[in-house]
Amino acid sequence: MSYSLAEVNRIIDGYGADKEALVQILLDIQHEFRWLSREILLHTADRLGLPMNHIYNVTTFYKHFSLIPQGRHAVSVCVGTACHVRGATQLLNRVSQGLALSPDETSADEKFSLKTVSCLGCCALGPVMVIDGKYMSNPTANEITEIVEECE
Repeated sequence: MSYSLAEVNRIIDGYGADKEALVQILLDIQHEFRWLSREILLHTADRLGLPMNHIYNVTTFYKHFSLIPQGRHAVSVCVGTACHVRGATQLLNRVSQGLALSPDETSADEKFSLKTVSCLGCCALGPVMVIDGKYMSNPTANEITEIVEECE
């Protein structure tokens, strides 16, 4: 996905270029572009008057930040304890096959990203996956195929 430094500046300016708002600025930038490129991080560091190593430390400390391009459709599979004992491994295998992706991969066309998470907060429904904010309890291979086709 391409990005515009003008858009990055708009986001930074929305916080008054306040270095105390760094995490929220980075979250907003990532929401807009789906990842944080080196160029964006360098530009943000320059605009906020912060050293690049500080920006890098923040982005690598918080798991939510991505330094690699992410897909337009985010797919997460819960592998927390409750989901694990209810078949999360099998669900992850079905999702991986349906998307032709391994966890922490993004498709070449940047359509899908697959990741595992520790908990999605709906343990009683496990195993659970979420795609673009839609939660699904133990979907079948056919349901996963339908979801992928709907996103085409």
